[in-house]
Amino acid sequence: MIKGIGVDLCSIERMKNALEKKGFAERVFSAEEIVYAESTSCPEEHFAAAFAAREALAKALKIGLAGLERGSVYVRRTENGPVFVFDKQLLAADERSFLSISHEDGLAAAFVVIEGD
Repeated sequence: MIKGIGVDLCSIERMKNALEKKGFAERVFSAEEIVYAESTSCPEEHFAAAFAAREALAKALKIGLAGLERGSVYVRRTENGPVFVFDKQLLAADERSFLSISHEDGLAAAFVVIEGD
């Protein structure tokens, strides 16, 4: 059963500007997300997608971004697509999260579904 859905867009240009501020990336993203994004030809696209993913997750969980503690969740890129890694318990034992992200034409998008029994 679907327990929540969330979608978010993030401006890649806005993210690029934010990343110019000293310490922004380290305050907002995990070490793994930083290493991944900086290994690409356009890091701001990947940072924006990870940020949009958190926003979409917060909407799907109906807690708002303020409800996600710093460091409680991050995006891991895998062969099968991106997944959330939870460092704190955010989902109920019977819940699973599904994440899809994309970026094009100056925007990064994320869509999240929370499924449970």
